[in-house]
This record gives sequence, structure tokens and C-alpha cells, in this order.
Amino acid sequence: MTDKSKSAKPASIKPRAVRGMNDILPEVSTTWRYLETAVQEIVESYGYAEIRLPLLEHTELFTRSIGEVTDIVEKEMYTFADRNGESLTLRPEATASMVRAGMTNGLFHNQKQKLWTTGPMFRYEKPQKGRYRQFYQFDVEAMGYDGPDVDAELIIMSARMWQRLGISKINLQINSLGTPAARADYRAALVEYFSGVKNQLDEDSIRRLEQNPLRILDSKNPEMREIVEAAPVMLDYLDEDSAEHFRGLKSLLDAAGVAYSVNPRLVRGLDYYSRTVFEWVTDALGSQGAVCSGGRYDGLVEKLGGRTTPAVGWAMGIERFVALYEACGGETPAANADVYLAALGEGTVRRAFALAEELRDELAGIRIEMNLGGGSFKSQMKRADKSGAEFALILGEQELAEGRIGIKPMRNADEQTTVALDELAATLKRQLS
Repeated sequence: MTDKSKSAKPASIKPRAVRGMNDILPEVSTTWRYLETAVQEIVESYGYAEIRLPLLEHTELFTRSIGEVTDIVEKEMYTFADRNGESLTLRPEATASMVRAGMTNGLFHNQKQKLWTTGPMFRYEKPQKGRYRQFYQFDVEAMGYDGPDVDAELIIMSARMWQRLGISKINLQINSLGTPAARADYRAALVEYFSGVKNQLDEDSIRRLEQNPLRILDSKNPEMREIVEAAPVMLDYLDEDSAEHFRGLKSLLDAAGVAYSVNPRLVRGLDYYSRTVFEWVTDALGSQGAVCSGGRYDGLVEKLGGRTTPAVGWAMGIERFVALYEACGGETPAANADVYLAALGEGTVRRAFALAEELRDELAGIRIEMNLGGGSFKSQMKRADKSGAEFALILGEQELAEGRIGIKPMRNADEQTTVALDELAATLKRQLS
């Protein structure tokens, strides 16, 4: 008698995705690529160059730059020890990595830099629509520029994105956080005010009161709204240089015709920001209002051990960007084939494969889909139609013997024609132009 418990195969368990890390499927990635390409073209037209950064950094980079008393560092970072015992972290944002790359590669030594990058970031948050534990950002930074002109350029450049893509359900909010010294005075005023209403604060705000009271202004708790609205305003504590910088920014935005509202409660959740902060916000995505956020961080390079280097930038979550584009009725141009090449009968497939490559050589950018897996004429025409191609090229045994090929229009009722194989490239060039 055999022991069935020993011979039985283990139950088959299907692999599953890690919670909060989703797949971007082909029908969605087409829209992503379209929007990413549009943004890349815009930022590069302003003179920004691409930099590609590693996903992993030493944990200390983020604890020093973002600030230890932040939700990101305290609750959200994916941190682990590698085999040498070093603490590494999957990047939760790109600005600190951008600065680290500039410092390690000497990009800030007597130079100014205008850079952009894109890719995945990682935060351990509660997954929900539009917010994932692996999410994607587009990040633009300008280092070495201290005037309000570059702040304005970055904002105007982002406004051009919305204009180009037909995104209208979005508004710009701006504020100034002043210098660290001015912010210290403001911090003291906030501590005094919130301490006086401490019995009305929620648990999160009480924790932030001694650690980072500016973060209380960013509270999403509706029960805190009246308390926050009555708090002192940062603009009343600005030093004169920061006030002049803010006036200069507003003047340049006015000159460029970019509408904005001053939101004195607008702060950034990361410690390294100073002076200009801004957000593009929408009410088209429910509670997730911020789509593109940025500001100035003049002290970050020095904080990380480098020379004083003024800097400013913005980051945009691509998931929210895509959702907003779709909410505004945006459509993605179809990535269909231009022609579908069908081969019928013995001996035609080899010639068809060679012909497809000849066409790709002669017609740069043409999208040719080759019928694979054989099939009847009817089945191949069904595939041609499904491909979205403008034309089906039909190479049968008789056409091959005569040195000709059939051209069948797939999007109108025109009749099928035949042309000589050596005239095919020129014919397609005319018909596809």
C-alpha cells in the first residue's frame, strides 16, 4: 500500500503581484508613452537634459535630505541591509538622488544644470486608485540658478504641458516659505498658536507640533480645517529678499499669462524646501488633488556636504497625469500597423519575410505587421482588420510567380489593386503620406 501523502504533488499556486505594485498593460502603456513623449519634448525644448538614476541609494541620503521627522522616512521607505550590512533604500523620490548624482559626478562645480529624469519610486502607502507602492514620476530640476526667472520658467513649462495636451481642469497655487531663518520665526509662531489649541488637535497634529509644525498646515483631516485656517500665515513672516523673490515670480507669471492663486497654507511635506513652492491641483480626480508639485530647495546641496547651490524643480506622478488626461477627454493616437503582410500558399512566406525587411529598409518609420501562424485567406484578412492597418499586402503563389503583390485598402471600400514588387515601396510611400 503506497503512502499517498508522500507521492501527491503540491497544489499549483499561481504567482501574484506584490500588493500595491501593478502591471501597466499594453492598452494603458500606449497612453503612458504618448504622454511621456510629449513631456520629454517640451522639457528638452527648454534646454533640459536627461539623467538616469539608480533605484537604490544609501538610506542616509534620504534621512538627511527629506528629514527624519517625515511620514516618508518614518513610515514609507523600503529599507533593507545588503549583504555587506549597508542600509539601502529604494528611492521614495527623485530630487535627493538628482542632487547626489550631481555631487558625485562633479556636475555642480562652477556649472549650472537643467536636468530631467523619469522612472519608478517606492513608498509603503495604503494602495488605492492612482496611488501605488511602486509609482512613477517625471522629475525636472534646475541647479545653480538663484533668481525667480528659473522658478517662472519651470512653472510656465508645466503650463505648456497642459495646453499642448488639452488639459483644462487644473489650477496653479503658489506660495513662499522664505529662508530657513524666516521659517524658524514662523515655526515659533505656529508652535505658540497650535499649543494654545492643543486640546483640539488630532493625534497626527499633536505629534507634528514639536517635530514639524508646518506639516500641520498640510492636514487632510476636515475636522482640522477651521483650526488651520486661523493659524498665522507664512507670508507675514517673509524676509525682504524672499518677498522680493516672490514678487518677481508673480510678475513673470503675469507677463507670460499664466493664471495662479496665492495659497498661504501651501507647504511641502519635505524638509529641504525654501522660498517658492507651487502645486498644480485638480478637482477632477476626487481627493487626490495635486498632480504636479515643486519648489525651491536652495540649502539641500550644502546640507548634504556640498557647496551652496541654489536649486528648484518639480515632480509629477505619471499615474495621476494619465488619469487627468483621460478625465479631460484626452485620446491617445492609435499605434496601429500601417500595412499587414499576408502570405498565401507554398513558398510565399520566405519571400514575404524578406519583402517586409526590404520595406522597412526603404520606408523609415513604416509599421509593418507580418502575418504569423499561417491560416486561410479569410482568417488572415480578419487579423489584418484587427491590426488597424490601412492596407493589407497579399502575396499569393500566382502573385509571386508574376512578381506582383495585391494591395487591399482596409479602411474604405476601394477595390484591391496589384503592383509590381519593385514598385511596392514607392506606391506605399505615396498612399501612406
